[in-house]
Amino acid sequence: MSQLNQFRNLHIDWDMEPADAVALYLEWGNSGYGGSYENRVKSRNDVSNYFVVYNWEDGPTVCLVRRTMEGAEDLACLRPPADIRRRFEQEVGGNKGVYPINGEIRGWLEKELYN
Repeated sequence: MSQLNQFRNLHIDWDMEPADAVALYLEWGNSGYGGSYENRVKSRNDVSNYFVVYNWEDGPTVCLVRRTMEGAEDLACLRPPADIRRRFEQEVGGNKGVYPINGEIRGWLEKELYN
C-alpha cells in the first residue's frame, strides 16, 4: 500500500502551483493577485492541499502540502521512480528549486493515491 493511500479522500487541488499557493496564502498575496484563482483566501478555515516537487541535492522529491493562512505542512513526501526523476530533472534543466508537478508525475501520483 502506498504512503499516499491514506490521503485518497482528501480534496487535492491538482492545478495549484507553488507560486499560486504563496500568493494566495501569504498576507501580501491576498490583494492584487493576478493568478488564475478567482476565490481569494477569506478566513483561517480556508485550506489547500496540493503537490510540489522539491528538487534539491538529492533530486526530485514530491510532497503533498497542506497550506493554510498559518503556514504550510508537508503531509507526505516520496521519491518518484528513477526514470521519472531523471526525466523531471532534464525537464527543469538540472536546476534546483521548488516546482509544480508535471503530467507524468501527476499520473504516477494518481496511481499511488487511488490504487
